[in-house]
Amino acid sequence: MGFCLLWHRRLCSGFDEGDMSSFVIPQEAATNVDVVGGKAAALSRLAGFGFNPPAFFVIRAEAFEAGAKPNGLEAALTALGAGPYAVRSSARAEDGAQNSHAGQFDTHLNVARGDVWKAAGQVWQSGFSETVATYRAVKSGGEAEGPAVIVQRMIDAISAGVAFSADPVSGLRNKVVISAIAGLGERLVSGEEDGEDWTVGSIVHGPAVPEVLTPEQATQVADLARRAEAAFGTPQDIEWAFDAEGLHILQSRPITTALLAPPQPDTALTIFDNSNIVESYPGMVSPLTYSFAVHIYARVYRAFVTLLGVPEARIDANAAVFGNMLGRVDGRVYYNLVNWYQALALLPGFSLNRAYMETMMGVATPMPAEVTDAIGPPPAQGAARVLEYLKLVKVGGGLIWQAVRLPRTRARFYGRLNAALGSGFDAGTAGPTALAAEYRRIESSLLDRWDAPLVNDFLCMIAFGASRNLLEKWLGPEGLRLHNDVMIGQGDIISAEPAQRIARLGQMVGAAGLADALREQGLAALDEHPQIAAEVQAYLDKFGDRCTEELKLESIPLTDDPSSLLQAIAASAARGPVAQHIPAEPDWKALFSKNPVKRLVAKWLIGWAKNRVRDRENLRFERTRIFGYTRRVFLALGREFAARDLLAAPRDVFFLTKDELLGAVEGYGLSPDLKALVALRKAEDMAAAKRPDPPERIELRGPAIAPLWNHIPTVQDNAAARSGTGCSAGQVTARARVIRDPRTESLTPGDILVARHTDPGWIAVFSNAAAIVVERGSLLSHSAIVARELGIPCVVGLKGATQWIRDGETLTVDGATGLVERRDAEI
Repeated sequence: MGFCLLWHRRLCSGFDEGDMSSFVIPQEAATNVDVVGGKAAALSRLAGFGFNPPAFFVIRAEAFEAGAKPNGLEAALTALGAGPYAVRSSARAEDGAQNSHAGQFDTHLNVARGDVWKAAGQVWQSGFSETVATYRAVKSGGEAEGPAVIVQRMIDAISAGVAFSADPVSGLRNKVVISAIAGLGERLVSGEEDGEDWTVGSIVHGPAVPEVLTPEQATQVADLARRAEAAFGTPQDIEWAFDAEGLHILQSRPITTALLAPPQPDTALTIFDNSNIVESYPGMVSPLTYSFAVHIYARVYRAFVTLLGVPEARIDANAAVFGNMLGRVDGRVYYNLVNWYQALALLPGFSLNRAYMETMMGVATPMPAEVTDAIGPPPAQGAARVLEYLKLVKVGGGLIWQAVRLPRTRARFYGRLNAALGSGFDAGTAGPTALAAEYRRIESSLLDRWDAPLVNDFLCMIAFGASRNLLEKWLGPEGLRLHNDVMIGQGDIISAEPAQRIARLGQMVGAAGLADALREQGLAALDEHPQIAAEVQAYLDKFGDRCTEELKLESIPLTDDPSSLLQAIAASAARGPVAQHIPAEPDWKALFSKNPVKRLVAKWLIGWAKNRVRDRENLRFERTRIFGYTRRVFLALGREFAARDLLAAPRDVFFLTKDELLGAVEGYGLSPDLKALVALRKAEDMAAAKRPDPPERIELRGPAIAPLWNHIPTVQDNAAARSGTGCSAGQVTARARVIRDPRTESLTPGDILVARHTDPGWIAVFSNAAAIVVERGSLLSHSAIVARELGIPCVVGLKGATQWIRDGETLTVDGATGLVERRDAEI
């Protein structure tokens, strides 16, 4: 029967035993599956797509039926180059979309030139084996037949393996599954040895101690698999190898196992950016803090656009925008910029000056045109333009009225705040219901009536920008330097008070000879010094909530751990008295000798801007008090939940969201198993904390669930000088001290503080710094304001400073120009 079928196929194909050269098909002509088989056709297509697999030719199956070596074989081997060679099968049904026939035929590797024909015959003969017959009976059916045979240049593999452009086990299409082995991949494919496993999706997962591939090589293999899928239009199972020349694809065939349906297209763009918010919420942020911040931002910014005249109905229609102004990416807080831009687009006058509105977001990179073109009304023209100007006039009139009423608004805010925080409520003895009710009271009386900080912040932004632009316009570059010099509070800016108190305490401790004891014994060192102890307690009573990362509810305040304060006092004692910085009043008459009107306008505007900056900083301290009070209420709830065995420990409360916590008290919670929620989030955050920070800006398509990122090593920048934003005049040359966590790292008096970001809780470090260099921040950031108040040269916005500057090297910092120079000779 088999003989008759073979004879029939020879007749039908026009077989001519005399034309032996037609049995050898070159690579570029190996396109017909019926002639060269599935594997060879796929390799030929790969070459056509530009993948450059190892060079090959094909011996047709009919050559083996004829029994004689084809005439063109030696010429084909010569063209292929010196051996050794790989000799492998290419049956017509092999590497197809339905059946792969993987491993069913013989393969011979490292074949010498003289042995190619013999090895090829053995490969062809394997098509009649019991293994293939069984496979066909189960999978494909059909009669036995010998395959065409591929003769391919042999790769001297350092490592090799297989890769699936989709996960054949889970069916997921968004990750590549790789198995790798040292040397040739045949032992892996045949099942003789296990491979080193990798998965590559948004991040690369591999063994803790890789032995075969590096993460970079795994990424290369994944990219190769994805390119093969794109070329063939269906998920691919590829074989690959690395040799001394790099990565090669050896074959590609469709994945034959069922996969999940591909997701429907969704090109909606989400942009996360933390270039601004990182000063308030640096590093890992707990679920409770994040959910609280989301709630606060929604309430406050709804009130903000209401203040600027946006109708309530329009605000309600965009409720989802205000409810999603933040994102939490791998445990870090980001702005959701598209929603911020949508909120800005609601403001009157947006269509008149989009560019200025965008600067209000304060981010480092502009929004892409894809977003700006799709959101908000087009530039107003004609009557619409007149209407927009009328709206702006109305808003301007309202802001002037708010500016006039600001002292009264501020006084009422302070009255509500002091009444709310001084109510006498004792969180230490309250039960869960009372604690939840206390939080709701704070929310309704303060968080929902955030008028004074909102009005002052907006007026501060306008006054600061207007005064800076005016001085630059009238005085040129000298005007900008003058603006930096004079933009200092009138001595009553509360952010400077901690540094002043620390300096005074340092003098007292130094005079008593207690610096070393204070470092070693803490507060116990003051037992015999009641006056100093009383001063420290007074500091804690007023500034006990002003800790490092003070807006994070999980942060431990100074009242609970004053060690960083005591270390700063001891360092100040060693430093000795420092002259208080008293800024000189500009000679306005000399600056505007020929124009008294400009002199009056500039002097008044600068004074008003300084007051707004002062009030902005002072009101932010009141925010610290509110957050500190909220922290105590939530911790008390944690205590009560732990006492009822709902949580394992009181501080586990920080791994719940605000609504999960309050819902468990008020009755709208979803899950009674709070411990399980805490365990899940603890595990997630522990893993996230070990990973490097995600990028500053992240762009996602479709669902805004941010993936994880691989760490990209920072290339050392050996430039001798770089510039940031100078925001506090003065020039200092001193040793650099790179500090990432002021709770565990200290600054020797007279060092230059170099940090990625700072917040008000860094004041204990500021008090001992000779100058400050910060990667993030702006002219109105806390570090800039406090540095100006204390007379410390300060440069902000020096990107990558903590990588560029080496700890301990000598720097020169010019706080006026923003220039930072590295002085060490070895650079």
